Amino acid sequence: MPGPREVLRRRARETPDRRAYVFLGPDGTEVEALTYGELHARARATALRLAAHASPGDRALLLFAPGLDFLVAFFGCLEAGVIAVPVAPPRRGHVQDATRSIVADAEPAVVLADPTTTAEARDALAPHLPWLLVEGVAEGRPDEGPADPASPAFLQYTSGSTSAPKGVVVTHGNLAANEDMIRRAFGHDGTSTFVGWAPHFHDQGLIGNVLQPLHLGTLAVLMAPSTFIRRPLVWPETVSRFRARTSGGPDFAFAACVAAAARSGLPAGLDLSCWTVAFDGAEPLRPSTLRGFAATFGPAGFDPGALYPCYGLAEATLLVTGSRPGRGPRWLGVDPEALTRGRLEPGTRTIVGSGQVLPGEEVRIVDPDTEHACADGEVGEIRVAGAHVAAGYWRNAAATDATFGGGELRTGDLGALVDGELYVVGRRSDVIVVRGRNHHPGDLETTALGAHPALAPSGPATAVAVGLPDDEGGGERVAVVLEVRDPDLDEAQVVGAVRAAVLREHDLALAAVVLTRPGALPRTSSGKIRRRAARDVHLTHGFPALVPEEVR
Repeated sequence: MPGPREVLRRRARETPDRRAYVFLGPDGTEVEALTYGELHARARATALRLAAHASPGDRALLLFAPGLDFLVAFFGCLEAGVIAVPVAPPRRGHVQDATRSIVADAEPAVVLADPTTTAEARDALAPHLPWLLVEGVAEGRPDEGPADPASPAFLQYTSGSTSAPKGVVVTHGNLAANEDMIRRAFGHDGTSTFVGWAPHFHDQGLIGNVLQPLHLGTLAVLMAPSTFIRRPLVWPETVSRFRARTSGGPDFAFAACVAAAARSGLPAGLDLSCWTVAFDGAEPLRPSTLRGFAATFGPAGFDPGALYPCYGLAEATLLVTGSRPGRGPRWLGVDPEALTRGRLEPGTRTIVGSGQVLPGEEVRIVDPDTEHACADGEVGEIRVAGAHVAAGYWRNAAATDATFGGGELRTGDLGALVDGELYVVGRRSDVIVVRGRNHHPGDLETTALGAHPALAPSGPATAVAVGLPDDEGGGERVAVVLEVRDPDLDEAQVVGAVRAAVLREHDLALAAVVLTRPGALPRTSSGKIRRRAARDVHLTHGFPALVPEEVR
């Protein structure tokens, strides 16, 4: 099965003039485009330049603002046999601590960057390394043989939401296996135009929105994450304009579109009848979000059956389970009390399935304490085996053995299988134990967000539930922190409603409910809430008040 290096070579040879990637500016206009022939020629030129500074197996840091130069750099690394290390670009000229940690861990031989990031980060990050631009094209140099499937293609550093970043070693064989799994699971073919805004240094952006279209030989229309964040409806507008079949993102993105449509209405002429795979993954799936999106965009031709819940993680390259195209989400009513005892039993709380186990892999649910396999409906750790499971963590034998040892991936995620559908209920490390009962933060957050009408249209609100030490009982207490956008709401009323809802739904008295401003919760580069960091902020200096004291 060919990997992306060989696929690009074939595309450039057979369809050199076909447009492969288009990049849109903040206003939605096309600012860059690459054909397969152009991408291949520029990637080979980059590989020649790399060869003067790095040998096969060395690492190259990829530090780019959103745009197509990142793609040239990535494929240049593949051509040169150099291991790509994508990282987040500087924010407002500031180099993130996580990026510094990645540089120290990966020990790159060279940095590939654009002029802006070079100016912003070179002196602060790696002044001792050569910094190269991806300029020029190369012709006439013969392609070398295929890449060794077992050799590393790139290092996908984990986001650091639960621990220090670790470099997942993704091989050429991992990429080939997972790209074919995605193709079959999503029902893709050569007409499956993509729209994507996830960052290219993130696994969803790179593997889902860049490499999958290459695998298919179809067009990918890309934009910066900031373009979507500033104007969420540009996402469905672009799907409509380019008649895209596949596009998706985390749950918060679908919720942001619903909130934007509630404020301004649907864009004129919006036609989403083309959107057949709207994948939703990378964070907990909320029934209210999926139902709200289907209801809001149904008048624009969006088919609820296009909603495609899925589950994956960097350690499995990207995709693990997925729905079936056209089926829509699978809902399951469960008993919250039974869930605390590790069982999915019929009840009033709705959870969303994350799809089915796919051909070419094995997914098991295992009791992490006893290592016994769980029966249908029993909650345990999700374990995965298959050719798409990564080779381990870069130069971290202890973490590799703990996560990848024994021939399968220990995901650290908790879930259950019911009639072949995977239901993800939380992370093992995130479980909060109160008086001997397990509480999953995602469930508490869903309850909190639905507790008061003022939280629903707030842009949307964001919640995080964290466990706090209980000095008296020796166990844990729970605090819920909510970012809200409406500074005029009745804080006491909202806090009381959240406390009452959590007590009613989970028989749990919250130790604290904190309302804070948008952007106050710590996030990873891909937008996920960093639970441990949020807990540390709450326990140390606290979150900023919703309304500053001086204006109260």
